[in-house]
Amino acid sequence: MLRVAGLALRFPPAAPAALAALVFAAPAVAYVGPGAGFAFVGSFLSLLAAFLLGAASLLIFPLRMARRALGRAQGYKQAKVRKVVFLGLDGLEPELVERYLGEGKLPHLAKLREQGRYSRLRTTFPPLSPVAWATFATGSNPGKHNLFDFLNRSLRNYLPELSSSRVNQPARVLKLGRRRIPLSRPTVEMRRKSRTFWSILGENQVSSTVLRVPITFPPEKFEGRLLAAMCTPDLLGTQGSFQEFTTREERAEFAEAGERRRLTKDGGAYVGEIRGPRNSLRADAGDLRLPFRLQLNGRPGCGVLAVGGKKYDLEPGKNTPWVRLAFRAGLGVTVSGIGQFRLVSTAPEVSLYLTPIAIDPEKPALPVSHPAYYAPYLAKLLGSYSTLGLAEDTWALNERVIDEDAFLEQAYRICEEREAMFFSSLERAKKGVVACVFDTPDRVQHMFYRYLEPDHPAHKTNGNGFERYAGEIERLYTRMDAIVGKTLDSIDSETVLFVLSDHGFKSFRRGVNLNAWLEREGYLSVKEGGAEAGYLRGVDWSRTRAYSFGLAGVYLNLEGREARGIVEKADAGALAAEIAAKISGLVDAERGTVAVRRGYPKERIYAGPYLNAAPDVVVGYNNGYRSSWGTALGKVGGPLFEDNVKAWSGDHCIDPPLIPGVLFCNRGFTAADPGIEDMAPTALSLFGYRPPRQMDGADIRVRV
Repeated sequence: MLRVAGLALRFPPAAPAALAALVFAAPAVAYVGPGAGFAFVGSFLSLLAAFLLGAASLLIFPLRMARRALGRAQGYKQAKVRKVVFLGLDGLEPELVERYLGEGKLPHLAKLREQGRYSRLRTTFPPLSPVAWATFATGSNPGKHNLFDFLNRSLRNYLPELSSSRVNQPARVLKLGRRRIPLSRPTVEMRRKSRTFWSILGENQVSSTVLRVPITFPPEKFEGRLLAAMCTPDLLGTQGSFQEFTTREERAEFAEAGERRRLTKDGGAYVGEIRGPRNSLRADAGDLRLPFRLQLNGRPGCGVLAVGGKKYDLEPGKNTPWVRLAFRAGLGVTVSGIGQFRLVSTAPEVSLYLTPIAIDPEKPALPVSHPAYYAPYLAKLLGSYSTLGLAEDTWALNERVIDEDAFLEQAYRICEEREAMFFSSLERAKKGVVACVFDTPDRVQHMFYRYLEPDHPAHKTNGNGFERYAGEIERLYTRMDAIVGKTLDSIDSETVLFVLSDHGFKSFRRGVNLNAWLEREGYLSVKEGGAEAGYLRGVDWSRTRAYSFGLAGVYLNLEGREARGIVEKADAGALAAEIAAKISGLVDAERGTVAVRRGYPKERIYAGPYLNAAPDVVVGYNNGYRSSWGTALGKVGGPLFEDNVKAWSGDHCIDPPLIPGVLFCNRGFTAADPGIEDMAPTALSLFGYRPPRQMDGADIRVRV
């Protein structure tokens, strides 16, 4: 299963499962089990050579350090400032920021505006976090960095796949009966293209600390430190799958990614099994399991959890601290993850919630940082933390497995982890770049935007406690303002500080089923009985010229590109222009409002070598609208418009001119209309380096 941005993608059994086989595919740094042992025997000469090179490296270590110090001195020779700080507050909405500024509720952002300047910040087409933050990092439009959505489609079978990275199984495996001994590591492919500004600075010995900036998995090697973020998988190989353990008899097929597992009475306690990763050391071995025991102690909401040889107190309305979950495959091979438990109910049924199992930062089964020791270093220094790309469990709240209070506790605890990392790095980095992105504004607004609108359709199924949570968005913004204030106290006069968001936020009230519209207009045909099939499986490709999935827009069924394409390349441009013109101004007759402001043929908004991966028409929705949940999952049936009744009630997948981000700086700058693509060249310019020609952004000319 693949989960991104509120989408739960359940792959059919025959689909590729590279993401589901992450951890036993190779000897990871933290484990020396049979796989590593066999690899050692099979490559002794290589290891001997590595040992000799390591010994030689130690001998010349003083010379290397001296050379590095000299290089760093030269690297900063043309710098206009000592340090540049990027504080990313994902999804901060300009209209709300400006309202709260006017009401005096954001004093630290107001101070930043007075010291320097505030501006709205142009976002990307489409205004999705992976697209926008990839543009932030590279200074390039999506046609050059290859990110257009959370998802891409396989051109062989039309199935969805993660757009930013791919985990491949080891190329060499020794088979001994039913045993599978990996002789090589898994490969983790970064699918974002173009170079990041921190790698360019690193070539010039200007160091950067990059913390949880989206689309940094797998981490790249450069002069600095990096902790990966969005699209880093969990231990099961998904983008985050929770587990609910319950005595309830009824089965649950969650629409979102998660699963319900049985709690069984055992004397005066309850027992269950946690599902772990697939055991790929043995053929057909299935998933690893970890047993636990839950003992209720008679007080409402209280109990004791025994797992992995340790016991943890369960308190009412609280998650446990991070619990290390060690899954053993036998013969000394163990893979470790971390999760938090919450006792959701004790009567009349008992239910226990487990967060998605994150890769353990102290013993990472996949690379989550650069250098490799940086993730364990942070854990030892500051305590354990979530490594999952989408750590806040929006899906469990959508399914009502947890409630709003549980979600907020989780979101702000993760925020506290991020604060500790950020301010520790600010203190230690005397010069260079420190960049950190806080996801909290994005996640909380996705789930709580409905509380800004008493008539939001989501209150039909998620309407409890409106008055209680009506001020939650304002509290969120004041919390982010406090982080800005602490940042201002942590920098000196030789530091340039940028506070920015990648896009804004609006209400998501109605979904548009693009495939229903394409069928109505004669661009898509459905096989008999295929109207309810997901992942485009109900489409008759022999008669379909265009289709949609994901959040960005419409794809042509292009001959020579898609496996069963029928649109000739010579006709593609005209067809895309026709679809864009027809969908522009699409009216929701039931509401009497325009649902789609404009369709954009890709050649009008992108340039670069990766246009083949782009949607052929990017759809710019009006405020209150977005691609429907069904369309995002590749469904072809259903009504043209439908209410959004999920807790996920705010979004930003709308026409980019309607959803800019924000940009604050402690110095003035002269650019009249800055865009997120301008941040990378500005960072280079502040250290005295000319931005490369492939960057589309421009220096915003900060006054220093």
